[in-house]
Amino acid sequence: MRDVYVIGAHTIKFGKHLEKGIKELTAMTVEGVLKDAGIDRKQIQSAWFSNSGWGMRNFQHCIRGEVALRPLGIDAIPITNVENACAGGSTAFHGAWKDVSLGISEISLAVGAEKVYAPNKYLMFAGFMSGMDVELIGEMMKQAAQMPRVKIEVPREQMEAAKKTKKAGKPKSLRDRVQDYWYMFATYVALGESIGYDTLKLLRETSKGGGAGGSDRSAFMDVYAYAARMHMKKYGSTQRQIAVIASKSHWHSTMNPNAQYNFDLTIDEVLKDRVVSFPLTRSMCAPIGDGSASVILASEEMVKRLGGSSRAIKVRASVQVSGRTRGEDDPDIAERASQIAYQRSGLGPKDIDFAEVHDATAFGELHQTEALGFFPAGEGGVYAEKGETRVGGKKPVNPSGGLLSRGHPIGASGLAQIHELVTQLRGEAGKRQVQGARIAMAENGGGVIGLEEAAMCIHILEKV
Repeated sequence: MRDVYVIGAHTIKFGKHLEKGIKELTAMTVEGVLKDAGIDRKQIQSAWFSNSGWGMRNFQHCIRGEVALRPLGIDAIPITNVENACAGGSTAFHGAWKDVSLGISEISLAVGAEKVYAPNKYLMFAGFMSGMDVELIGEMMKQAAQMPRVKIEVPREQMEAAKKTKKAGKPKSLRDRVQDYWYMFATYVALGESIGYDTLKLLRETSKGGGAGGSDRSAFMDVYAYAARMHMKKYGSTQRQIAVIASKSHWHSTMNPNAQYNFDLTIDEVLKDRVVSFPLTRSMCAPIGDGSASVILASEEMVKRLGGSSRAIKVRASVQVSGRTRGEDDPDIAERASQIAYQRSGLGPKDIDFAEVHDATAFGELHQTEALGFFPAGEGGVYAEKGETRVGGKKPVNPSGGLLSRGHPIGASGLAQIHELVTQLRGEAGKRQVQGARIAMAENGGGVIGLEEAAMCIHILEKV
């Protein structure tokens, strides 16, 4: 297998791009990455296109990449469509890496684009259930209802903050209320016909957020919240430690012009925010948004021909794995995948100067810093409190602001992580620059089946 280099990386500013469709979002990042790589679109020999929701949203199934890229003059070449939940973007990167490393292509493009935000919030959040085994959702809900509650000893002031689940807001107009009920009804029918009304009833009873499907949030927030409570029970980690991580990521995002959120939050402000699913407050959860990101990879020979070796970033390892059926005490998917990545790169956790990890919630970052071997099990929150994961600390994590603040447009998130790694390793990150960064890691998970993610990719990049 040949050495592979990233010669171009780009992301747009994530957020609510109501006026733009997938084609427009794709065009924005492809134009940007071609400029960054300094090549013409006709030099691309293969492309991998990541998207999860275009089919559900606009019925654009099957040939999404071909549809999105042809208007940009990228056609005739092999275009592979990737749908791998939140790990779609990093899976597209892995596919492009394989094309180049195996000699199939000299230059390959990985691009991800996603429209997540929608006026019908019930249908929008319900869409996240497609990242689970839909046929088993009813059984999962029955099991969840029978599981004993995890009792956690936390400071009284944190418990009081957790009870404040809603903030006072402006009353809705009659028109807005009618529209809201229509959205709720439409989603209820769509879900009921798809997964069954009995299963839908279980969902509503188990997830008490109200609305069709039972929630005003992604079902994954309940999954993360349960994992957080289990971690708190087992290791004594605290809600405040999770808030420290969230506050850190929000601070990082103030220095990232591409982040969806660019505001700072104190630890206390995070704790006092509206509770989504205890112990997670709204500020500990990634926002809903749209966006696109892309990366161009090339062989070493092509890098020399193009004369761009000074900005090229070497791919030391690219790993894709799937989840498995396992016991609670068995190594989880991130542990297994990272060990493969370390072995293939000849590196270890201590060699990683900084990382971008999948933090759909702040607890996700806490867990991954332990699973990747950065910190001992149960001590991720402790090290975060010490400031180790901040820019300027010993092991900066999510200097971009992470999914938590940079945003999480499903099919683009993994490629946005790569963009941050490349930007940092080139020394072009500005105020959030990790000084002396030479080795970086990205971990990106997608979906959930059983006790872990359904899919995961880990990439290690090096400044040469």
